[in-house]
Amino acid sequence: MSLTESERLVTEEIERRRDELVALATDLIGYDTISRDLEDPPREEADLQEYLAERLRAAGAKTEAWEPTPEDVAGSRLVPPGLRFDGRPQMVARFPGAGGGRSLLLNGHIDVVPVDPREEWTSDPFQAQVRGGSLYGRGAVDMKGGIATMVFAAEVLASLGLRLAGDLVVCTVTDEESTGAGGVAAVNHGVSADAAIVTESTSFDVAIACSGSLLPTITVPGRSGHVSVEQPHWRTGGAVNAIDKADVIRKALDRLQEKWHGRPEYQHPYLSPGHIITTEISGGEWVVSYPSSCRLSYHVGYLPAQADEDGWGTAVQAEIVDLIERAAKADAWLAEKPPMIEWAAGGVPAAEISAEEPIVYTMLAAGADIGRPGQLAGTGWVDGATFTHSGTPSICFGPGDGRFAHAIDEHVPIDSLVHGAQALAIAALRFCGED
Repeated sequence: MSLTESERLVTEEIERRRDELVALATDLIGYDTISRDLEDPPREEADLQEYLAERLRAAGAKTEAWEPTPEDVAGSRLVPPGLRFDGRPQMVARFPGAGGGRSLLLNGHIDVVPVDPREEWTSDPFQAQVRGGSLYGRGAVDMKGGIATMVFAAEVLASLGLRLAGDLVVCTVTDEESTGAGGVAAVNHGVSADAAIVTESTSFDVAIACSGSLLPTITVPGRSGHVSVEQPHWRTGGAVNAIDKADVIRKALDRLQEKWHGRPEYQHPYLSPGHIITTEISGGEWVVSYPSSCRLSYHVGYLPAQADEDGWGTAVQAEIVDLIERAAKADAWLAEKPPMIEWAAGGVPAAEISAEEPIVYTMLAAGADIGRPGQLAGTGWVDGATFTHSGTPSICFGPGDGRFAHAIDEHVPIDSLVHGAQALAIAALRFCGED
């Protein structure tokens, strides 16, 4: 599809003002918004949100920043009990359309992962630098670069007087890296649209699916005793090595993963197969004592086809519980002393939208028309899953290479920022319609 006059005008204007786009991304990187543990005090989240709200108000949007209450997110499996938003507001800005068009939501999260080990950075992670045609700093890829592109696209559309037929909504949230609570708060506050674009880095592919996850911890019991003393049978009081017994459970879960990988219904064109990965093992009390307990922590990734209608791995969880129970019953010790399973907060739901959704082909065409053609893809979990399950079909599309997210010397090519803003502006014009 060739560009219309309005589309050509907006792409040329974004190119002409590329230094302003880089300055916006630089400003965003300068705010310390490192993702939190539950009790951490706020950092500079409120300052960043007000900075964005002020810019978007100046461009003509109706803006709102609010601090959700715990009740606003109560009941969500994504949100740990006791989480508060003091000093961590969410922000939404709405450019009202002329009427008759579809509404479009542009979404991003403002929190970033920690910078440690900071001494390995070539430059200050919170003072962005341009080197070799790229912008370096924490969040350049994940995802302050993406936020810069969506905010700048909205600003340029407004500055050129290109009013859309449908509403254009810009929403920035906290807590994506840690819990997903910010996206939950936004949805429960009423943020929605006919479709959404989450501007996470995708190298300009259009991600329509993400996997879900569960976080079980399995505590396997043993019985302590001195390793240098010959132990009687456990039925007569002898020691039992909890680490050895934990291997019974590990091998059973390994077999389940192999089953998933071997079944066609558990394959996905854009996502890796489901997995059951041991991520932590701890056990034992003393170097010359049989361990009386062993804890196994897992990351369980599952596909949308394995999820319930809300995206959660309810059946996967039941399958794992059943497998552990059957493996324990087959072992004489574990049959009498069964393992305990705990499911930690922090799991996330899977999500997927149809490739036939209008936002999908609109975004693919927009990327191709600015010279950055992409393809359908999948991604790790993003806030788009929360919006999708609330009725706003969401894709991911954003600048940069996700391999540099969370990395030392995180960076995004400046051309990628420019092309991202251009593609988003074109997609907005086409999806919402021009007045």
